[in-house]
Amino acid sequence: MDTVSFEEFKKLSIKICRIKEVKDHPNADKLYILKIDIGGEEREVVAGIKMSYKPEELKDKLVAFVENIAPATIRGVESRGMVLAAQDNEKIVVISPDKDIAPGSKVK
Repeated sequence: MDTVSFEEFKKLSIKICRIKEVKDHPNADKLYILKIDIGGEEREVVAGIKMSYKPEELKDKLVAFVENIAPATIRGVESRGMVLAAQDNEKIVVISPDKDIAPGSKVK
C-alpha cells in the first residue's frame, strides 16, 4: 500500500453534501447522475452506486464528498467531485454522517 503524507491528505477538501436529485446515467447501467448541494453550491457528479441504492434511498441523503478532485467525464457526462463510499465485494455503501449537519460542513 502506498502511503500519503499528512500534507498531501490536507490538500483534499472533503465536505458533507445533500443529494438533491438522482437520475439514471443515459450511457451506463451501474451509474447515477446526482445533483448535490454543498452548502449553497450545486454540482453534478456521476456515482457508481446504482446497484446498491434506489433513487428514493439517496434523495435528500447527507453524504461525504471530495470537492476539489479534478473534473472527469464519465461515459459522456462531466462529474465535478466524488461521493465517498465503501465497498465489500458487491455491496457499496455511501459514507454518511450519523447526525444531521449542514451541507458544506468540512470533514476533518
